[in-house]
Amino acid sequence: MTFASLEGKTALVTGASKGIGAAIAKELASAGATVVLGYRSGREEAEALAGELGGRTIQADVSSAEEAKRLVEEAGELDILVNNAGLTRDGLLARMSDEDWRTVLETNLSSVFYTCRAVTRPMLKKRAGAIVNVSSIVGIHGNWGQTNYAASKAGIIGFTKSLARELGSRNVRANVVAPGYVKTQLTDVLPEAATAAMLTATPLGRLGEPGDVACAVRFLCSDAASFITGEVLLVDGGLGM
Repeated sequence: MTFASLEGKTALVTGASKGIGAAIAKELASAGATVVLGYRSGREEAEALAGELGGRTIQADVSSAEEAKRLVEEAGELDILVNNAGLTRDGLLARMSDEDWRTVLETNLSSVFYTCRAVTRPMLKKRAGAIVNVSSIVGIHGNWGQTNYAASKAGIIGFTKSLARELGSRNVRANVVAPGYVKTQLTDVLPEAATAAMLTATPLGRLGEPGDVACAVRFLCSDAASFITGEVLLVDGGLGM
């Protein structure tokens, strides 16, 4: 049997149209899972990827409780939920608008609450399931100009640890993957000096690839991690040591 096989399982990945979410969808599909790609924007990319993977797409704004519930219901019976949807609205706290605060918290954190709430009852009834929520190294150590983002990502960690305690007796696991600096559209636009500073602080001396995060998610979703719950797995090249 292939290590970390997901054969016969169905997975929902949010924020799956590009970047880390798309890499996660690919990795879960390569492990044998049937993948449902949730997305808010990037319809063409999501549908193209779903066609490549033999999966399907559902458009939903998971910052809305009603939309998140609909997404989970339309995805059908799930074995795996991966919450990856997220965004940034960076800025110094003294100048941060209420809208930028609320948008980041609702998209990054409230969405996790909404989707997990929707999937919890079916998983408890089945006495099986794996939830992986994508946080960030910023949620552990903070970052200049990202009080809203750091709060949302730190909230995911506390939320997931509490959820793991609630669900463990029914064999439903909940874990966190916290990426460090990964090559995405967000990091591609950073100044060279900022990228150089990241590399200097990272013992492995490189930025991560979306696939690095995806492999960690695959492991935590699989039965190979059946005795792991409530944990935070840093995929950061040693940055968070």
